[in-house]
Amino acid sequence: MIRTMIVDDDSLVRLALVDILDDAPGITVAAQASDGAEAVARAGTQSLDVVLMDVRMPRMDGIEATARLLALPDPPKVVMLTTFDLDQYVYDALAAGAVGFLLKDSDPAEIVRAVEVVADGQAMLHPSAARRLIEHCHRTARGRTSAARSRLDRLTPRETEVLVLLAGGASNAEIASGLGMRESTVKAHVSRILAALEVGNRVQAALFARDAGLTG
Repeated sequence: MIRTMIVDDDSLVRLALVDILDDAPGITVAAQASDGAEAVARAGTQSLDVVLMDVRMPRMDGIEATARLLALPDPPKVVMLTTFDLDQYVYDALAAGAVGFLLKDSDPAEIVRAVEVVADGQAMLHPSAARRLIEHCHRTARGRTSAARSRLDRLTPRETEVLVLLAGGASNAEIASGLGMRESTVKAHVSRILAALEVGNRVQAALFARDAGLTG
Protein backbone atom coordinates (compact mmCIF):
# COMPACT_ATOMS: atom_id res chain seq x y z
CA MET A 1 0.00 0.00 0.00
CA ILE A 2 1.37 3.42 -1.00
CA ARG A 3 0.98 5.81 1.93
CA THR A 4 0.46 9.40 0.79
CA MET A 5 0.10 12.84 2.33
CA ILE A 6 -1.75 15.74 0.68
CA VAL A 7 -0.45 19.22 1.42
CA ASP A 8 -2.56 22.19 0.27
CA ASP A 9 -4.00 25.24 1.97
CA ASP A 10 -7.28 24.85 0.06
CA SER A 11 -9.52 22.39 1.92
CA LEU A 12 -11.61 21.72 -1.20
CA VAL A 13 -8.50 20.75 -3.15
CA ARG A 14 -7.45 18.40 -0.35
CA LEU A 15 -10.92 16.83 -0.31
CA ALA A 16 -10.87 16.29 -4.08
CA LEU A 17 -7.42 14.70 -3.95
CA VAL A 18 -8.47 12.43 -1.08
CA ASP A 19 -11.42 11.21 -3.17
CA ILE A 20 -9.13 10.59 -6.17
CA LEU A 21 -6.42 8.71 -4.27
CA ASP A 22 -8.59 6.74 -1.86
CA ASP A 23 -10.53 5.36 -4.83
CA ALA A 24 -7.30 4.08 -6.38
CA PRO A 25 -6.33 0.51 -5.48
CA GLY A 26 -3.05 0.26 -3.62
CA ILE A 27 -3.04 3.89 -2.45
CA THR A 28 -4.16 5.36 0.86
CA VAL A 29 -4.16 8.94 2.15
CA ALA A 30 -2.39 8.61 5.49
CA ALA A 31 -2.19 12.34 6.33
CA GLN A 32 -3.21 15.84 5.26
CA ALA A 33 -1.63 19.23 5.96
CA SER A 34 -2.66 22.81 5.22
CA ASP A 35 0.86 24.24 4.86
CA GLY A 36 4.49 23.23 4.62
CA ALA A 37 5.25 23.54 8.32
CA GLU A 38 2.41 21.21 9.23
CA ALA A 39 3.50 18.79 6.52
CA VAL A 40 7.04 18.58 7.91
CA ALA A 41 5.70 18.04 11.44
CA ARG A 42 3.34 15.25 10.33
CA ALA A 43 5.96 13.54 8.20
CA GLY A 44 8.28 13.37 11.19
CA THR A 45 5.83 11.20 13.12
CA GLN A 46 4.85 8.58 10.53
CA SER A 47 6.02 6.63 7.51
CA LEU A 48 5.04 8.13 4.15
CA ASP A 49 5.85 7.05 0.61
CA VAL A 50 4.62 9.97 -1.51
CA VAL A 51 3.64 13.58 -0.74
CA LEU A 52 1.51 15.69 -3.07
CA MET A 53 2.75 19.19 -2.32
CA ASP A 54 1.23 22.55 -3.23
CA VAL A 55 3.68 25.38 -3.99
CA ARG A 56 2.06 28.54 -2.67
CA MET A 57 1.04 28.18 0.99
CA PRO A 58 1.18 30.35 4.15
CA ARG A 59 3.86 29.96 6.86
CA MET A 60 6.05 27.63 4.76
CA ASP A 61 5.77 27.16 1.00
CA GLY A 62 6.08 23.87 -0.84
CA ILE A 63 9.65 24.46 -2.02
CA GLU A 64 11.00 24.91 1.51
CA ALA A 65 8.85 22.07 2.83
CA THR A 66 10.18 19.73 0.14
CA ALA A 67 13.77 20.47 1.09
CA ARG A 68 12.98 19.81 4.76
CA LEU A 69 11.10 16.58 4.03
CA LEU A 70 14.02 15.23 2.04
CA ALA A 71 16.34 15.92 4.98
CA LEU A 72 14.40 13.41 7.10
CA PRO A 73 16.02 10.02 7.83
CA ASP A 74 13.49 8.15 5.66
CA PRO A 75 12.18 10.83 3.27
CA PRO A 76 9.08 10.43 1.10
CA LYS A 77 9.01 11.14 -2.62
CA VAL A 78 7.53 14.58 -3.38
CA VAL A 79 5.27 15.49 -6.29
CA MET A 80 4.61 19.20 -6.70
CA LEU A 81 0.96 19.86 -7.51
CA THR A 82 0.12 23.44 -8.46
CA THR A 83 -1.98 25.69 -10.65
CA PHE A 84 1.21 27.39 -11.84
CA ASP A 85 3.75 26.12 -14.36
CA LEU A 86 6.12 29.08 -14.25
CA ASP A 87 9.75 28.22 -14.97
CA GLN A 88 11.12 29.16 -11.57
CA TYR A 89 8.68 26.92 -9.72
CA VAL A 90 9.74 23.94 -11.83
CA TYR A 91 13.44 24.57 -11.33
CA ASP A 92 13.17 25.38 -7.62
CA ALA A 93 11.03 22.32 -6.94
CA LEU A 94 13.43 19.96 -8.70
CA ALA A 95 16.43 21.61 -7.09
CA ALA A 96 14.79 21.00 -3.71
CA GLY A 97 14.50 17.31 -4.60
CA ALA A 98 10.97 16.85 -5.97
CA VAL A 99 10.66 13.99 -8.44
CA GLY A 100 7.30 14.95 -9.91
CA PHE A 101 5.56 18.09 -11.10
CA LEU A 102 1.87 18.15 -12.03
CA LEU A 103 -0.65 20.89 -12.64
CA LYS A 104 -3.86 20.83 -10.61
CA ASP A 105 -5.92 20.54 -13.78
CA SER A 106 -4.27 17.18 -14.53
CA ASP A 107 -6.64 14.31 -15.19
CA PRO A 108 -7.34 12.24 -12.02
CA ALA A 109 -5.84 9.18 -13.69
CA GLU A 110 -2.62 11.14 -14.30
CA ILE A 111 -2.44 12.11 -10.63
CA VAL A 112 -2.88 8.48 -9.58
CA ARG A 113 -0.24 7.39 -12.09
CA ALA A 114 2.17 10.01 -10.79
CA VAL A 115 1.85 8.62 -7.26
CA GLU A 116 2.43 5.09 -8.49
CA VAL A 117 5.37 6.04 -10.71
CA VAL A 118 7.29 8.04 -8.12
CA ALA A 119 6.60 5.45 -5.41
CA ASP A 120 8.37 3.00 -7.73
CA GLY A 121 11.42 5.26 -7.79
CA GLN A 122 10.82 6.98 -11.10
CA ALA A 123 10.01 10.57 -12.09
CA MET A 124 6.78 12.13 -13.33
CA LEU A 125 6.64 15.54 -15.00
CA HIS A 126 3.63 17.30 -16.47
CA PRO A 127 4.31 17.69 -20.24
CA SER A 128 4.42 21.49 -20.03
CA ALA A 129 6.93 21.32 -17.18
CA ALA A 130 9.05 18.85 -19.12
CA ARG A 131 9.09 21.13 -22.16
CA ARG A 132 10.22 24.07 -20.04
CA LEU A 133 13.02 22.01 -18.53
CA ILE A 134 14.25 20.94 -21.94
CA GLU A 135 14.16 24.51 -23.22
CA HIS A 136 16.01 25.74 -20.13
CA CYS A 137 18.61 23.00 -20.53
CA HIS A 138 19.26 23.95 -24.15
CA ARG A 139 19.78 27.56 -23.12
CA THR A 140 22.20 26.84 -20.28
CA ALA A 141 23.94 23.58 -21.18
CA ARG A 142 26.95 24.94 -23.08
CA GLY A 143 28.83 26.11 -20.01
CA ARG A 144 28.33 22.80 -18.23
CA THR A 145 28.98 20.34 -21.04
CA SER A 146 32.69 19.82 -20.35
CA ALA A 147 32.21 19.19 -16.62
CA ALA A 148 29.30 16.86 -17.27
CA ARG A 149 31.21 14.80 -19.81
CA SER A 150 34.05 14.22 -17.37
CA ARG A 151 31.67 12.42 -15.01
CA LEU A 152 30.35 10.26 -17.82
CA ASP A 153 33.74 8.53 -17.87
CA ARG A 154 32.73 6.91 -14.59
CA LEU A 155 29.96 4.96 -16.34
CA THR A 156 30.29 1.65 -18.14
CA PRO A 157 29.05 1.47 -21.75
CA ARG A 158 25.94 -0.39 -20.54
CA GLU A 159 25.22 2.24 -17.91
CA THR A 160 25.55 4.91 -20.57
CA GLU A 161 22.96 3.11 -22.70
CA VAL A 162 20.61 3.01 -19.71
CA LEU A 163 21.19 6.71 -19.06
CA VAL A 164 20.34 7.65 -22.66
CA LEU A 165 17.00 5.82 -22.46
CA LEU A 166 16.30 7.20 -19.00
CA ALA A 167 16.94 10.74 -20.28
CA GLY A 168 14.46 10.08 -23.07
CA GLY A 169 11.75 9.44 -20.49
CA ALA A 170 11.72 5.63 -20.60
CA SER A 171 10.50 3.75 -17.54
CA ASN A 172 12.51 0.92 -15.98
CA ALA A 173 10.27 -1.61 -17.73
CA GLU A 174 10.77 0.12 -21.10
CA ILE A 175 14.54 0.24 -20.60
CA ALA A 176 14.57 -3.45 -19.69
CA SER A 177 12.61 -4.31 -22.82
CA GLY A 178 14.75 -2.11 -25.06
CA LEU A 179 18.07 -3.46 -23.78
CA GLY A 180 17.02 -7.05 -23.18
CA MET A 181 17.62 -7.19 -19.43
CA ARG A 182 15.68 -7.76 -16.25
CA GLU A 183 13.89 -4.82 -14.66
CA SER A 184 15.76 -5.51 -11.40
CA THR A 185 19.03 -5.15 -13.31
CA VAL A 186 17.87 -1.81 -14.71
CA LYS A 187 17.10 -0.58 -11.19
CA ALA A 188 20.61 -1.57 -10.10
CA HIS A 189 22.11 0.28 -13.07
CA VAL A 190 20.04 3.39 -12.30
CA SER A 191 21.21 3.39 -8.68
CA ARG A 192 24.81 3.12 -9.84
CA ILE A 193 24.30 5.93 -12.40
CA LEU A 194 22.86 8.29 -9.78
CA ALA A 195 25.82 7.62 -7.49
CA ALA A 196 28.42 7.98 -10.23
CA LEU A 197 26.98 11.23 -11.55
CA GLU A 198 26.44 12.57 -8.01
CA VAL A 199 22.78 13.41 -8.62
CA GLY A 200 19.80 12.77 -6.40
CA ASN A 201 17.11 11.45 -8.73
CA ARG A 202 16.21 10.43 -12.30
CA VAL A 203 15.16 13.93 -13.34
CA GLN A 204 18.56 15.34 -12.39
CA ALA A 205 20.26 12.44 -14.18
CA ALA A 206 18.24 13.19 -17.33
CA LEU A 207 19.24 16.85 -17.20
CA PHE A 208 22.85 15.81 -16.66
CA ALA A 209 22.70 13.60 -19.77
CA ARG A 210 21.46 16.56 -21.80
CA ASP A 211 24.21 18.77 -20.36
CA ALA A 212 26.75 16.18 -21.47
CA GLY A 213 25.33 16.10 -24.98
CA LEU A 214 24.03 12.53 -24.82
CA THR A 215 20.54 13.58 -25.90
CA GLY A 216 19.10 16.35 -28.00
